[in-house]
Amino acid sequence: MPVITVRIPRELKEAMEKLDINWSEEIRRFIARRVDEELRRRKLDEAIATLRRTESVEKGFAEKSVREDRDSR
Repeated sequence: MPVITVRIPRELKEAMEKLDINWSEEIRRFIARRVDEELRRRKLDEAIATLRRTESVEKGFAEKSVREDRDSR
């Protein structure tokens, strides 16, 4: 597994050592969550861009289509 090194202030490191927390696991989970959020955001941005590029339908199209479907029965 690759290793990432992060520099933090000495005071923060001392405070972290006083707590009974598995910091490696906490940081791994945070990074995984953050990566997932960023990938989702990018997919959403991509979908929005696609929607903006597509042409919209004429006003009243849905109503007209439903009416035609009902009348054809």
